[in-house]
Amino acid sequence: MAVPAEIVPRWEWRSFGERFGAAEAALTARTPERVHETDELYLLSPESDASVKVRDALMDVKQLEGVNADGLEQWRPVMKAAFPLAPTDVRSVLQALHAPAPPPGPPAYALADLARLALAAPVHKRRAHYRLDGCLAELSELRVGEHSTRTIVIEGEDPRRVIAAVRKLGLAGRRNVSVARGIKALLGVGAHRYAVIDVGTNSVKLHVAERSADGEWHALADRAEVTRLGEGLHESGRLGAEPIRRTTDAITELAEAARALGATEIAAVGTAGLRLAPNTSELMASVHAASGVIVEVIPGEEEARLAFLAATEGLGLGRQSLVVFDTGGGSSQFTIGAGGHVAEQFSVDVGSVRLTERFDLDEAVSRDVVAAACVAVAGDLERLAGRPAAPAVIGMGGAVTNLVAIELALASYDPDAVQGSVLRRADIAAQIERLRRMNAQERRSIVGLQPARAEVILAGACIVQTVLDVLGAEALTVSDRALRHGLIADRFAP
Repeated sequence: MAVPAEIVPRWEWRSFGERFGAAEAALTARTPERVHETDELYLLSPESDASVKVRDALMDVKQLEGVNADGLEQWRPVMKAAFPLAPTDVRSVLQALHAPAPPPGPPAYALADLARLALAAPVHKRRAHYRLDGCLAELSELRVGEHSTRTIVIEGEDPRRVIAAVRKLGLAGRRNVSVARGIKALLGVGAHRYAVIDVGTNSVKLHVAERSADGEWHALADRAEVTRLGEGLHESGRLGAEPIRRTTDAITELAEAARALGATEIAAVGTAGLRLAPNTSELMASVHAASGVIVEVIPGEEEARLAFLAATEGLGLGRQSLVVFDTGGGSSQFTIGAGGHVAEQFSVDVGSVRLTERFDLDEAVSRDVVAAACVAVAGDLERLAGRPAAPAVIGMGGAVTNLVAIELALASYDPDAVQGSVLRRADIAAQIERLRRMNAQERRSIVGLQPARAEVILAGACIVQTVLDVLGAEALTVSDRALRHGLIADRFAP
């Protein structure tokens, strides 16, 4: 039975994940119109993302009509029929799934007959419905067998209202994922390629990976471009036109590389430099116009959580207590936890670009200047001080990985050699003494140092050394995995 023509298709935006931050808080602060639970049966296909399900004993089929410039999807109901289904209805269902026509069968199909013709997934939903600025909003918990996930959706007939609500909730940087695609990802149906871009104060990093049907990730590309987005930010308080141009060009090039590798979706996040600058929207508009990529500016606490996720998954550290820190160009993130669970996370405005500009650490400097820089860093790490010594300290980010590459004299960067390496306080102190005697141009000759980091590596080493001093730790374990690896696992998780 077809759906009456007068039913208007809806525009929809949906995302899957475990947390939705401020958006979730904004919705749950309201009284839901209703909360209810349903048991539904989804019919899935690797070749189609159509919404094909059985709910309330009715066959319910929606097809994608189109996607607008804001990435909203328009879904049109095309069937709502009671069982048993006529063979013509069964053929329509299978066409929506891009599945072969059924063999000759019964004159009428019961649900069990139909379920044998496709991948059937029983889904239990707990749904809370809200009204938001003329749109329908929903927070749901989904369980499919042993798997579970959460989803947030905004929908309505007017796409302008839908995208306005998405932006109001701060969700525009997240990808729009239809319910069928989300369930298939949860169950590991088919292999998928995704990309993430980390837009930092000093560099832009790309990670492209394929998630196989069993949920395992396989890296396809991992590269960084130093763009110095935060150049001059400390003095002017704004992102400069030239750093914006450099960063836009780099993101455009990286996005093209990701798509050439078959990445179907790209998630991009901005960190400290974008949080601090009042003209961040200029960069975001420039990037979107040039590459189609939407950059989401994430809070420092979210940055810390993603770094912790990357570290704990990448090093197999079991359930011991950890301090994980990720130092970048404009800020440093700290996460404290154990057994994969976060107990505390925070971000401080201590970064290698800012420290370099403050103390002219791109030049050769005296021991007194280095000492003053370390004292300044320590003053900003008061929240870290006075804690019991952690069994393990994990360091992440370009400063840490470059210090290891120098220590190992890696003529070409080897992520497997860097991953899990140990940096001791004495090693870092020796490197600081070496680096402070050189200007940036002279440092570029150091084997293992990425030449574009020559200006900021001394500042990075000072930050790493001071973190260990404040924690009372003798060494740290290095994670080559960083925010981008946590981001891809979080945003594109099955």
